[in-house]
Amino acid sequence: MGKRIAVVLAAGKGTRMQSEMPKVLFPVLGRPMIEYVLDALREVGVEKIVCVVGYRADDVQKALESHDDLVFVEQKEQLGTGHAVQMCLDELRSADGSVVVLAGDSPLVQSSSLGELFEAFEVDGHACLLGTLKREDPTGLGRIVRDASGVFEGIVEEKDATPDQRSINEVNMSTYVFQAPRLVEALSRLTNDNAQGEYYLTDCPKILKELGDKVDALPVLKACEAYSINSREQLAEVERVMAEIGYNKS
Repeated sequence: MGKRIAVVLAAGKGTRMQSEMPKVLFPVLGRPMIEYVLDALREVGVEKIVCVVGYRADDVQKALESHDDLVFVEQKEQLGTGHAVQMCLDELRSADGSVVVLAGDSPLVQSSSLGELFEAFEVDGHACLLGTLKREDPTGLGRIVRDASGVFEGIVEEKDATPDQRSINEVNMSTYVFQAPRLVEALSRLTNDNAQGEYYLTDCPKILKELGDKVDALPVLKACEAYSINSREQLAEVERVMAEIGYNKS
């Protein structure tokens, strides 16, 4: 079945955090937020973690130098999430198993959710399986579009969604599992033909589906995994939620 590996996106600055510190190093209950992501990945048997760094890359690498299962790749230009994963192509070309891609600023990621996602992916022969969430208020998030029989069709961003699509409550949380060779194929076909001129990882599921591969979305993520950290206020809210769930300060 091949090894489970991970790509963790950790290149961003986090401008709204009002600090020069790389966003993924902001402490949450006394630990850099990315460390909770690394813990969850190891708990589900991920053997190798490719960490994409960018802003103050040296600081991130130094902070994580004790983690001997990490490989660092640098995204020198911020050209989108797809471009960030393209920086990992050397590592991905030598892989033959499952690749989970997720954000390094998601400390509330749950190993139980990742475990369910991996299990469904590996049992059912997907090329790509998205981990999604059903949310009462989906405002601001990409919606998961399905056909009348419930088959996954794609992701539509809120700004591009029709009124009917905006009423969809299943949302994309930027958590994906791919077959490594199929991810390499999709990345080779990415374009930046969009208003922002960026390469989007969200295009990869669509590319694989159009190639005839099996692509689906599974709403296995927990409500707490919807919390993101883009400001000091959101950081405080995540700390409150983590304390409620039972995370301990280091």
